[in-house]
Amino acid sequence: SSGINADLGPVISPTALKRMHSIIETAEKEGAKIVLDGRSIKVPGYEKGNFMGPTIIRGVTPDMTCYKEEIFGPVLVCLEVPTLDEAIHIVNKNDYGNGTAIFTNSGPTARKFVSEIECGQVGVNVPIPVPLPMFSFTGNKRSFLGTTNFYGKQGVNFFTQLKTVTSMWRAEDAIVDSTLAMPVLK
Repeated sequence: SSGINADLGPVISPTALKRMHSIIETAEKEGAKIVLDGRSIKVPGYEKGNFMGPTIIRGVTPDMTCYKEEIFGPVLVCLEVPTLDEAIHIVNKNDYGNGTAIFTNSGPTARKFVSEIECGQVGVNVPIPVPLPMFSFTGNKRSFLGTTNFYGKQGVNFFTQLKTVTSMWRAEDAIVDSTLAMPVLK
């Protein structure tokens, strides 16, 4: 262990960081408001690192670049609409289908959202529906490439060679005093 206590590491490359900065700048030019700006973060001892601080963009509309492109960084893009139906419509109209979340105290609202939304990962009162190895990554639309998911049961099946064994034993060949217990070392 390096002794460093970090909640969030650097982004993958200087190019990725520059892309995030560009999308945030474009959001401002297109009329969105930067509520929390993480572009100028500097980590002591790693001043040349590819660090991006948490960023919140508010007042976003579906025609803005920050909404139309996946940012792949600690940037929260906020759209505000007056009804649940409009929220579902906006999410479903998006070309990407990686993940979305809803925060609510209403079971029927959550159920409607989950059943009508067209995203592979849906969080209910969970901020980011992150895929874990025991679950498949289930993004869809332009958020998914290929024919199989790489986590969970589908991932195991992809890397598993299946074997079918067909056999027949005659009852009269059975050994009467055979043991059926799991062998153990003594």
